[in-house]
Amino acid sequence: MAAEAAAPVSPQPGRCAYFVARKRRFCKMVPARGKRFCGEHGGREEENGRKRIPCPLDPKHTVYEDQLQKHLKKCNSREKPKPVYYSQDINAGLKDTTELPEEQQAPISALSKEELEDLIRKLRRASICINYVLKDQILSHQALQEALNDPQNGDVAFKHLKQQASILGNMERLHLLEPGNCFVEFGAGRGKLSHWVDIALQDSKDVHFLLVERATTRFKVDGKHRKNCFERLQVDIQHLCLNKVPVLVKEKLPVIGIGKHVCGAATDLALRCLVETYAKLCEGEKESPAPKRFKSNETSITSNNSGELHGKPIADSWSPVAGVVIALCCHHRCDWKHYVGQDFFTKVGLGAMEFNYFKRMTSWATCGMRETERKSYATHTKNEEQSNETGEDDQDEYNVDSLQGLLTTEDRKQIGQLCKLLIDHGRIEYLQQRGYEAVLQHYTDLSVSLENVLLTAVPCQSSLAPSTA
Repeated sequence: MAAEAAAPVSPQPGRCAYFVARKRRFCKMVPARGKRFCGEHGGREEENGRKRIPCPLDPKHTVYEDQLQKHLKKCNSREKPKPVYYSQDINAGLKDTTELPEEQQAPISALSKEELEDLIRKLRRASICINYVLKDQILSHQALQEALNDPQNGDVAFKHLKQQASILGNMERLHLLEPGNCFVEFGAGRGKLSHWVDIALQDSKDVHFLLVERATTRFKVDGKHRKNCFERLQVDIQHLCLNKVPVLVKEKLPVIGIGKHVCGAATDLALRCLVETYAKLCEGEKESPAPKRFKSNETSITSNNSGELHGKPIADSWSPVAGVVIALCCHHRCDWKHYVGQDFFTKVGLGAMEFNYFKRMTSWATCGMRETERKSYATHTKNEEQSNETGEDDQDEYNVDSLQGLLTTEDRKQIGQLCKLLIDHGRIEYLQQRGYEAVLQHYTDLSVSLENVLLTAVPCQSSLAPSTA
């Protein structure tokens, strides 16, 4: 093994003289003329008695002490005015949920053999009520065929395209890929999913896109979006009140919630935002003008096994939330406080403590693939979407090695998958109780993404009990 390179003894000419101990090198920023340090590390020297201090709003950057008040008025970290659609904790769930005591938050590796076996027994007993198997709905869509056949795409880009194509294919199967709707992409990131939906709709005019993302970053693909149809909402889903978004107030379009790998608790927040907050508020506005709806030459929609209408006029089928299509991800990031399936867990004799452990055990679903997949994915950790997909594969805090001798790799994998299914089934029951026909399915192959489960939901159109098959 080659010896580590020695740390430089002096900064490069024209570069900052501050030594970054963590990186074992000097800062590479360029200081102002006549200075030894850059603006970030200017506190290391004083200029004519002027001193730099950390910004009280964000200590990651510094400011001259005598210019502090002026800086605070324009600092990018200052609190900005809340948008009209911001409503504090509107989708957060139950406010009286108590935090687990520390002794019930111990890592799995700290559990005794008896405690771990008891948890697994509870998991298997609770899972008896889930008597269906996820079907494969691995589809594609012609809107992405050209991109899928582009030889310049690398492996990672190709995998994302296959997932996006299957999501669009499932939307088309559910008759959700049509004009007259407002598509809300949760955890939008670059907004690529909305981009492909727009292409599939062939730039229809009677359609809008809301890209919900709490980060301020904008991406190259934003330049391809039609400015009059696309709008970014910079807000945490927890505080998003769709009923106050100007375009929805004005156009009265039904909403379709979409997302590609919506991490952990963000899925629960998105579901509550759609079917509990937005739908209820819309139902309370019956005196409002009739919502717009795309009209086709046909007055009815054919029936299929996914809950679509049969022989009913489109005008009679309007719902504030026309559908939900979300690719699930990162169950270890779920939060009991926000989880929409609390009633289901309570019904099967489980609570916050079991949920806390089960969400951690979901990482076991991919433990058999750790060694083969880790190196491949590690090279792409800077890719936003890829890091979301592989999040569960990097949960070293759960110390799987400590379970050697108690559970085989195959046992851990099976238990992890069962934990995922149990958490997702709670979401299905939540949607069913609110009048939606909700289904879980595999929308892509494991070789494409380890997170290959898609949640879809459409409003129930009959008095028959919704099916979970």
